[in-house]
Amino acid sequence: MVTERGDFEFTLNGRGVSFNGEAPQTTLLDFIRARGLTGAKEGCAEGECGACSVLFVCPDSGGASYQSVNSCLIPLPAVAHREVLTVEAFDGRQDAQLAMAERGGSQCGYCTPGFIVSMVAEQYRPKDDKDAGCDFHALGGNLCRCTGYRPIFDAVHSLGPAPDGPLKERLRSPAPVLNGFRYSQASGRFSRPASLAACFELAQDPGARFVAGNTDLGIATNLRGERYAHLIGLEALAELRCFRETSEAVEIGAGLTLSEVAAQWGTAPDIFRQWLPLFASLPIRNRATLGGNLATASPIGDSAPLLLALDASVRLLSSAGERTIPLSQFFVGYRQTALVPGELLHSIVIPKPFPELVHFYKVAKRRMDDISTVAAAISMRRDLSGRIESARVALGGVAATPWRATATERILESTRFDHDDLRAAEDSLRKTLKPIGDHRGSAPYRLAMAQSLLGKFRHEVFLNAA
Repeated sequence: MVTERGDFEFTLNGRGVSFNGEAPQTTLLDFIRARGLTGAKEGCAEGECGACSVLFVCPDSGGASYQSVNSCLIPLPAVAHREVLTVEAFDGRQDAQLAMAERGGSQCGYCTPGFIVSMVAEQYRPKDDKDAGCDFHALGGNLCRCTGYRPIFDAVHSLGPAPDGPLKERLRSPAPVLNGFRYSQASGRFSRPASLAACFELAQDPGARFVAGNTDLGIATNLRGERYAHLIGLEALAELRCFRETSEAVEIGAGLTLSEVAAQWGTAPDIFRQWLPLFASLPIRNRATLGGNLATASPIGDSAPLLLALDASVRLLSSAGERTIPLSQFFVGYRQTALVPGELLHSIVIPKPFPELVHFYKVAKRRMDDISTVAAAISMRRDLSGRIESARVALGGVAATPWRATATERILESTRFDHDDLRAAEDSLRKTLKPIGDHRGSAPYRLAMAQSLLGKFRHEVFLNAA
């Protein structure tokens, strides 16, 4: 189903809302505040502070769940057909609101509505008997500057099971279906195709640009004033939302959000569970897609190093057909990929068996919800004698693209990774890695970190196991 008209509708706090005449890159945050719903606020305009948090009603095992998202990063047309709740949907007697008030979790109040929204999403998150409590990490995307986190921590942990009532009852019904539509204004266009054929037809527009969660383009729009003539949203393309696991490989649809990947990949290796919490915050993971993180070709994207270390490949689709290339050939320059105009990243394929040894490291000012200065993923396979059969050393944040240290890998293969082997590998990095330098870290610092992480891997995996 495709609609093409001057307005569109979504559900806001239980009521249908439509609009006409808004610029396609108006944010959901600006729209709801203009309607007098001022609990959500702009704090950072880049999805770090959570002051703008609202809830989406999303699919979950035939029913629905509440997901906290950053309304400052959501272009208004992307909300078409969705169901949105702001803090004003709560009556002041919600458990989260009472707990925050009773435990002194709010002072100036600027950040409090965003915390409440995330607390409600966590309290109503579907849980089993072993997972009955509320996880404080669900608030990892909400920042407070005056109260301190102890009373907020206490408020979260005081929450019991979700009480009966309209909020709980809503989750027993399916989430809204996202249909295709096209929205045009003099200031730009936004399209959401519901089929690949429609998508490829729209992509013939020379001004078109694909967008998924908008967690990267939204920052460019908000902070750098960039505007796009025609955004093509990919959220309604079922083909990009596949997930398949066989004895040979795992295939992850490029359109699945990181939260959806985590929910669907129940057999994921430990390294994936360790890596995921280091990838931004929960509200970002509720919107950001694995395919989008790769297609932006950011040298500091956290998914590329891990996937490179796992020897992943990518499936690419266009109206001309399909091709599959190794991920190591996907990045061709700063913010440039092997995608040709009109071509889509369809899925990521990770071969099995997974490497015997694999670690991911992230060097940043904060452990969580921060941009990497250096990221590294190192994987190795050993033969029965303990020698390294194959090695992968992948780095992010050190060059214009995610980088494989292939010369270092060759040095390590067929060794037992002893002290002299480590020194040879570190020397190889010194000769081949020409790191960038910026305000997050100088070039010498990044080189030293890359060498240090290689030594850390050896210490954790080889020496501790000895």
